[in-house]
Amino acid sequence: MTDRVTVDMWFDPICPWAWITSRWLLEVEQVRDVDVRFHVMSLSVLNEGRDLPEKYQDSMRTGWGPVRVCVAVEQKHGQDAVRELYTALGTRIHLGKEPVGREVLVAALNDAGLDPDLADVAESTGYDEALRASHEAGMRPVGTDVGTPVIHAPGPDGGKVAFFGPVVTPRPRGEAAGRLWDGVLLVAGTPGFYELKRSRELGPIFD
Repeated sequence: MTDRVTVDMWFDPICPWAWITSRWLLEVEQVRDVDVRFHVMSLSVLNEGRDLPEKYQDSMRTGWGPVRVCVAVEQKHGQDAVRELYTALGTRIHLGKEPVGREVLVAALNDAGLDPDLADVAESTGYDEALRASHEAGMRPVGTDVGTPVIHAPGPDGGKVAFFGPVVTPRPRGEAAGRLWDGVLLVAGTPGFYELKRSRELGPIFD
């Protein structure tokens, strides 16, 4: 019987592409011997000091709140709670189109069975050291010229492989999700393989 392996994904709750990838990974769990753990990276941290359009700068300022709350939940309640909160946040932000702010944080915490007062962390720097450490752990193996999703997985030789992506829409389901996972691992585990890309013709599809 094949042992299940742990796969780690780093996400920022505000990223629609990371959300789709995360839901794909949940499909992969059902058809491959994989258990997924979710960790926090921050697009706001990643883009500090960069010259960005004003609209994107506004998004990065808003983005501090959700990642701070996610890290606080991880510190206080562990990985399973992060997974539940990410699902709650993503459902409201990406499916429900609810604006990112205190109201959605309180609602998502309630949805996940967590203390809604943890939303106060959004305006505090108290968990920023832990946030930056989580971000660094995820991004170090892949560099800073990519965003989220980032995945770390066991490679074919037993060592770890880390990569950005896949960016896909809509998410494959069932065995199609498993086939994509097999292919991603194949290319990611190939020494010297860096990039496979084509222009996007579709925006995020959240079905």
